[in-house]
Amino acid sequence: MNTQKNFEAYLRENNLSENTIRAYLWVYNYYSSHYSDLSPANLLSFKEYLIIRYKPQTVNQRIQAINKYLEFTGHGHFKIHTVKIHQKNFLENVISMADYKYFKQRLRKDGLMEWYFVIWYLAATGARISELIQIKTDNVIDGFIDMYTKGGKLRRIYIPKRLQKETLLWLENNNRLKQSDFLFINHLGEPITTRGISNRLKVFAKKYGINPKVVYPHSFRHMFAKNFLNKYNDIALLADLMGHESIETTRIYLRRTSTEQQDLVNKVVTW
Repeated sequence: MNTQKNFEAYLRENNLSENTIRAYLWVYNYYSSHYSDLSPANLLSFKEYLIIRYKPQTVNQRIQAINKYLEFTGHGHFKIHTVKIHQKNFLENVISMADYKYFKQRLRKDGLMEWYFVIWYLAATGARISELIQIKTDNVIDGFIDMYTKGGKLRRIYIPKRLQKETLLWLENNNRLKQSDFLFINHLGEPITTRGISNRLKVFAKKYGINPKVVYPHSFRHMFAKNFLNKYNDIALLADLMGHESIETTRIYLRRTSTEQQDLVNKVVTW
């Protein structure tokens, strides 16, 4: 009996993303190679190890993974409690609209059209990087792509009309419009990887003099959410567009970035 393969099949039955499955299998492999069984003492020791080594958010992600494994093996009564995360009252490292526009402008000027569209799609659709790499040319023609959330719910990611129009023109100019393949591909014609996108964005940031701390895939998703609420204050709709399970997750976007808070304090506090 191959426990790892059975656990992987169980995760897929629960409609978890590929990234989540990989993360959960890593936790399974680590635990099974360091602990002899699923005893409360070993599970507590594992939790203590995580708390010492990792940040609270990572600790909770790995606790969720081991809890999923406990559920799979029928040991759900041994589930570990997650650690409390003290949420900041501001957003950090979100790319500004000025830097975003400048970034797009430089990429277009340098003829790096695929990367120009990568950051445009991230910023204009609110897609996660794992979702971005799944977009196909057919989806661009349709103007949307349907994805399943972690909870198995259907989420539709819309492609704004202007972005759709420019993408179709770009595809046509590159003889790719009639090919039903992935939108973003590498030089071998294979789908670009999430790591490849993250690494290249950092390279471009340094090249164009943009703070690398604000240039990462999720930063553009944050920017999408903040700008959407600024222009159309409907947090319930935004939660649906972002694919959040709970509207409480979306409330973070009602807050300002630390830079915005500092600017407001500088402007308002004159006494």
